[in-house]
Amino acid sequence: MHGESLTNTSTTLINLDDDNRENNDSNIDDDNDHFNDPNDNLNEMFHDLETNIGADDQEKLQLFEEEGKPLYPGCEKFSKLNAVLKLFQLKSKNGWSDKSFTNLLVLLHYMLPEGNELPLSTYRAKKLMCPMGLEIERIHACPNDCMLYRNEFENEHKCFRCNASRYKRKKETDEVDDDVTKNGPPAKMLWYFPIIPRLKRLFSNEKEAKLLRWHSDERVNDGKLRHVADSPQWRNIDNMYPEFGEENRNIRFGFSSDGINPFGNMSSLRSTWPVLLCIYNLPPWLAMKRKYIMMSLLIQGPKQPGNDIDVYLSPLIEDLKTLWSSGVDMYDAYKKEQFKLRAMIFCTISDFPAYGNLSGYKTKGKKACPVCEDETSSVYLKNCKKTVYMGHRRFLPDGHIYREKKEEFDGSTELRKIRKRFDAFSRVKNLKTVLGKKTVSGKKLCWEKELALRKVLFGKTSQSFGNYLTGNI
Repeated sequence: MHGESLTNTSTTLINLDDDNRENNDSNIDDDNDHFNDPNDNLNEMFHDLETNIGADDQEKLQLFEEEGKPLYPGCEKFSKLNAVLKLFQLKSKNGWSDKSFTNLLVLLHYMLPEGNELPLSTYRAKKLMCPMGLEIERIHACPNDCMLYRNEFENEHKCFRCNASRYKRKKETDEVDDDVTKNGPPAKMLWYFPIIPRLKRLFSNEKEAKLLRWHSDERVNDGKLRHVADSPQWRNIDNMYPEFGEENRNIRFGFSSDGINPFGNMSSLRSTWPVLLCIYNLPPWLAMKRKYIMMSLLIQGPKQPGNDIDVYLSPLIEDLKTLWSSGVDMYDAYKKEQFKLRAMIFCTISDFPAYGNLSGYKTKGKKACPVCEDETSSVYLKNCKKTVYMGHRRFLPDGHIYREKKEEFDGSTELRKIRKRFDAFSRVKNLKTVLGKKTVSGKKLCWEKELALRKVLFGKTSQSFGNYLTGNI
């Protein structure tokens, strides 16, 4: 019951517009494989569910009963659960809305023979499959981004910093119940999708577990840069942490976050922030596929968190610290063995404003460059009220012809040199970070907070993360 195949399943492939499929996906399209597979190994899945849920939830698990029911009297090809699974695969693959899916279920219900077991709504279909779903944590947050109501603050009703109410209420003086679930909707909410169960599900599939070893087993290592594993940074991390590098199944994440408008119009009045993780162990043609990108956090609007994004990153960082330090016991369905999985954030992907929020550096104004800092060459244009950044000739080699030209540039020769590299961590090691909205101090600093992702990028080696930011590795 650890993922091994109980039967020799022969798959009958259906020609689904092969001419339009990508060549790289021809052998790894799991969705089509599962859709056409007559044996879904449901018994193995049921056994796993039965042994992994608590005793209090056993009565809620009705999959055994539902799986045994035929879709309609006399149907031998599809069970009730099997049919719903196939339909949900189509819904996910084609991006159907819940409303259109409900209309389809109603139509199919009336097209099938009387007495059929097909659900009549998307809600009922999801309730049928809920035991197979992944865990979701709904965490209440302060509307001013000061704190999350979790751990020791789980039962609090007001923010300990700004004293704002936890709930959407007409009057702040309204009485509150000790049970936080009875006081109305939260003023703001964070959705956290734990990453450890999702990694376990990836490794429990033999095909996916094999793909997670691709960078080590199948990558062509000829000195050319075709994959992230060919980069000097990948090799430097292996040298700095040999125990981490020896296990080729250890995960290296790419961390990305940015604001989006969930309503699809050009208005900027609302900003919702998803936090995504991509897996660089995978082949390059799969690493950025939607199937393998994990949305770990969803920070609700209407306003962006800004520098206080650290407040919302805390549940993710806790899991990443666990994956980095002690690791998590994992079963590899490809190798048929247990191992200790560790993970780290290999790099971050963001635009410049989001980079400023994550790193704590002010990416606006006269000193907007985090590499040049005080030596940033900037000019303020009074008429258009914009700051522009000039003086890039100093990055040219000594004696370059452009350094001597005047008329083509700003009327002067360029004699400055490239700035010497520095340790970014030295700028923030004595900085006391205060999360949540606060009054602006009189002294303006380029760095406003200790780097949020420093410890999960390189464990406790802050020096290494400073080098990472300034491009030394």
